[in-house]
Amino acid sequence: MMDRRELLKRTGLAALAAGFSAPRAFALEDAVVLPFDNGERPLVRYPQKRPMIGLTSRPPQLETPFSVFDSGPITPNNAFFVRYHLADIPYNLDPDKFTLEIKGKVDRPLKLSLKEIRKLPATELVAVNQCSGNSRGFSEPRVAGGQLGNGAMGNARWRGVPLKAVLDMAGVQAGARQVTFNGMDGPVMEPTPDFVKALDIDHARDGEVMLAYGMNGEDLPFLNGFPLRLVVPGYYGTYWVKHLNEITVIDSVFDGFWMKTAYRIPDTPCGCVEPGTAPKATIPINRFTIRSFITNVSNGARVKARKDVTLKGIAFDGGKGIKEVAVSTDNGTTWTPAKLGRDLGKYSFREWKLPVKLIPGAYDLRVRATSNSGDTQPMDPGWNPAGYLRNVVETVRVTAA
Repeated sequence: MMDRRELLKRTGLAALAAGFSAPRAFALEDAVVLPFDNGERPLVRYPQKRPMIGLTSRPPQLETPFSVFDSGPITPNNAFFVRYHLADIPYNLDPDKFTLEIKGKVDRPLKLSLKEIRKLPATELVAVNQCSGNSRGFSEPRVAGGQLGNGAMGNARWRGVPLKAVLDMAGVQAGARQVTFNGMDGPVMEPTPDFVKALDIDHARDGEVMLAYGMNGEDLPFLNGFPLRLVVPGYYGTYWVKHLNEITVIDSVFDGFWMKTAYRIPDTPCGCVEPGTAPKATIPINRFTIRSFITNVSNGARVKARKDVTLKGIAFDGGKGIKEVAVSTDNGTTWTPAKLGRDLGKYSFREWKLPVKLIPGAYDLRVRATSNSGDTQPMDPGWNPAGYLRNVVETVRVTAA
């Protein structure tokens, strides 16, 4: 575990802690154009990160270049996406003085140091973290919010302590209904609501929700929540609170802004409504929808005709696990099952591959995943006012020549 001096040295946060928090942007030619209107984005560099797609700088929002997902099922720490809501980020935190407070409807309120947390029996889990707004830029009609491509997601091996173990240490009282989570990042202006999230008590104590301090065999990168973050497998990243330092058990349903007003989806079976309309009722966003992607061939690519071309990609869902991935080379008329890669767990990316041979011509390549519970992807995209839950069968247009 790094002390403060080593943290600043290894992460390059010394300049940030001194007040130089602006990222270094590359020259204009070092930019990417995402495949929707107004999709040009700069490539920017932050401490502990390779060049990333920059959406905003205050607070940082960094999208993973999509080519990273073709390098294997685990997303490298230095390429893992970053999403903050509040700009008062704790660059000056001292891991030696850090404490996690557990309070509220508990028998024994606790304050645990990072060293004490790391001495508790640890567990590991491979799980996808995906921003609720991932792929929002593809919404038609367009919606408000960060216009993200498909790179606001990543898959990592998380190491930490089950939340259940810490709650049991504190002794949850009868009548508890929810647990709230708060981190060290905060609002810059007083009227802005603090970012606090909540889980039902049974979910919080399911043994899978984790207080993570490790990511892919290393300490968490600072911008991914160092020194401690919540990991909620199968749930969208809005619940994965970074720089976590406060857990409160309550006997009511939490009505804070980020649960009652923000991050809500239509209360319909598909989480969608007719494009351009408002839902009659909403619920908090929760589990992922099932998704799959082709990762080694990009839209507009040229491939060799009459030669074996191996298509590769990834698939994932909210925790049932991937049963099948199928590929169509004729715009969805027929489908061929792909070979699935190693199973790293029901919350992980699942790799797949399929060799195809194409005669000269233009092709719409489609990929569709099916979960162990039978859920599959729709051929047409759903729509909601926040641009959440996109999981349409993706299409990559190529030319064989």
